[in-house]
Amino acid sequence: MAFSRACCRFVQFSQQSAATRAVISKRGYADGAVAMAFTFATPSECFYTNANVKQVDVPALSGDFGIVAKHVPTLAVLKPGVVVVHEEEATHKYFVSSGSVTVNDDSSVQILAEEATPLNRLDIAAVRDGLAKAQQEQSSASSEQAKAEAQIAVECFEAMQTALS
Repeated sequence: MAFSRACCRFVQFSQQSAATRAVISKRGYADGAVAMAFTFATPSECFYTNANVKQVDVPALSGDFGIVAKHVPTLAVLKPGVVVVHEEEATHKYFVSSGSVTVNDDSSVQILAEEATPLNRLDIAAVRDGLAKAQQEQSSASSEQAKAEAQIAVECFEAMQTALS
């Protein structure tokens, strides 16, 4: 059975175009010295616009992952968590509530977040209060929509609390 699956994969690979095989064969581990163009924005604020950065770490629904130059093109949905941007000389952390990340074939990366803020702008006491309020709203919610909205708030505040601890 395994042999037949391997044969099928070989046939599929051999049927790919020469251009596709050339792109696949060029992909490998990224060079550490290569920078990538990075854009990171929310509807109200732009943190980076085509900035050259070394690496970006993102929290995605499919699992957290790091992005470096020559990363495989990817599209992922962000979950509440911390985006870490590694510049040449500094590292910056941002909390995001949700959004999307796109990694393009040319090594450019775009993060479009619903909400984002530098981690150092978050107040742990306000996060604790927000979490308690969201948990209370969740337990007293009468409709399915209210329960779902409260659950989203709880998950976001829990992620903030984890990021600050």
